[in-house]
Amino acid sequence: MAVEQAKWYVIHTYSGYEAMVKDSLEQLIENNNLQEKIFEIKIPMEETLEEKANGKKKLVERKLFPCYVFLKMIYSNDIWYLVTNTRGVTGFVGPQGRPLPLTDDEVARNGLEARALNVDFTVGDEVQIVYGPLESFCGKIISLNESTQNAMVNVEMFGRATDVEVSFAQLKKVNVVTEQ
Repeated sequence: MAVEQAKWYVIHTYSGYEAMVKDSLEQLIENNNLQEKIFEIKIPMEETLEEKANGKKKLVERKLFPCYVFLKMIYSNDIWYLVTNTRGVTGFVGPQGRPLPLTDDEVARNGLEARALNVDFTVGDEVQIVYGPLESFCGKIISLNESTQNAMVNVEMFGRATDVEVSFAQLKKVNVVTEQ
């Protein structure tokens, strides 16, 4: 019941303190029995391919939002006090340091909650990627995975066709008009 009332909030941290803040908040929840008030703590990450000086490529995890930690919680003044007094936390994101909950659209766009999307994509559809690192690229769907809510899309990058895996939420169907 309480989980439905919870909303996502963003806290600002010192640079490089995100993991320490997450650990401290998990300890705070455990020590103060706040499992019914704070439900999730996330540091959104993305995997990127990085080329090293020797030419080798390495898969690296990067923070999507450095200096920010996301909390799913039921807001109260007590919780505000405990969270803002956690070591490494500079405050909540919002007017005058008071938390402003994220909208449903912001939650979906930042990948904080996995929601099953009802999409009408089929293999062979022309689609456009609407956000993310490949924003505005167009391509053709070559496979769909309903369980992971991802699609394999063939896009043209740097003059060659490349298969990329993207979330259903990142795609928009493109209406192709054929000339007769």
